Amino acid sequence: MTEPPEAPTEPDRRDPGARAGSPGGAATGLSGRNPSLLTRAADALPRSVSGRATLVGAVVSGLLIIAIVLGSRLLHDFDSALLPYAVATVFLAFGVAYRYAVWISAPGARRLFEKGWGSLFSAENFRRAPTALPKMAATYLGLQKFLGARSHARWAAHQLIFWGCILAALITFPLTWGWFTFTSGSGSGPGYEMRVWGFKILGFDSLDFVGWVLFHGLDLAAVLVIPGASYFLWRRMKDRGAITGQRFAYDMVPLLALLIISVTGLLLTFSSIFLHGGGYQFLAVLHMVSVVFTLIYIPFGKFFHIVQRPAAVGMQLFKYTGRQHDEVFACRRCEEPIDTGPYVENLRGTMRDLDLGFEAWAEYCPRCKRVLRGNAYLTQVKKGFK
Repeated sequence: MTEPPEAPTEPDRRDPGARAGSPGGAATGLSGRNPSLLTRAADALPRSVSGRATLVGAVVSGLLIIAIVLGSRLLHDFDSALLPYAVATVFLAFGVAYRYAVWISAPGARRLFEKGWGSLFSAENFRRAPTALPKMAATYLGLQKFLGARSHARWAAHQLIFWGCILAALITFPLTWGWFTFTSGSGSGPGYEMRVWGFKILGFDSLDFVGWVLFHGLDLAAVLVIPGASYFLWRRMKDRGAITGQRFAYDMVPLLALLIISVTGLLLTFSSIFLHGGGYQFLAVLHMVSVVFTLIYIPFGKFFHIVQRPAAVGMQLFKYTGRQHDEVFACRRCEEPIDTGPYVENLRGTMRDLDLGFEAWAEYCPRCKRVLRGNAYLTQVKKGFK
């Protein structure tokens, strides 16, 4: 076989103007004329992608505001000095929800979303391979071993940035929202209590090791982030491959933002300990501006892949469970394995959704695709030249 078969003709499509529910069908009320409550609610939703995404973003940001108010015990534990950070997180929630809704509106991303999250929460997958999900979450999300195959240095730098940012987020967000607080019975220490939603979790001495780690957790996060971000910044300036395709706003700004946040955070500690507060106010404002800018930038820059990654883990689980049952699809030309059968069918479905018209090519391996394209060019194009 030298050419893929003709793509199967699709069945007659339903008239685009026809309703899925005809009078008297499931989309109508009992009388057959009045639309149901669900239909009226669906009709009330915005039709455009941006309109739906805006609605989703507004709902998510509204829920976060409610969570802040309730989690801080009606703002009793909310620190007004952290108000700019809290406002930035609300914008962050809106931006992430908006961008995510726009992302999954595309056919390819929608299938990744459905298959990925469907595999994550599938009881059948859990029965098939109960340890697969935690293993993939640890290796793909936590340790990110796929980066090690490219470069051990890049993997190490990415790990430093990843765990530093995770540590900073786990500390900063709950403190900003007033979800947990540090209180002292004497007003000046050294004994402190950490309270979550008003409930005491633990008491500690600020002068011992545990107390030092708790109070300097953000400094530790900065120490992790600085070498990782510095390595990638150096690579962006020296590596020809990275320089060729890089964009300043997309590739350089995130690294510079991480460095500014980390350095100014360490300088705040340095100022309070060694300079008796000298320059602290200026550093605090600079640190706040850099953090607020970064939080607002996250949904619309390179950092958005952090939000997309869990769905990719679900897709890896989707492929893994298919391999467990020997559902490997072989190339129709050379019979070498391509991928799992469900994955190939999912790719064909995406091509049909995009109206590409060549979903049959999904059944061929990359090498055979190149051979078939070359043969087609030789027989149908090149033959016209003498």
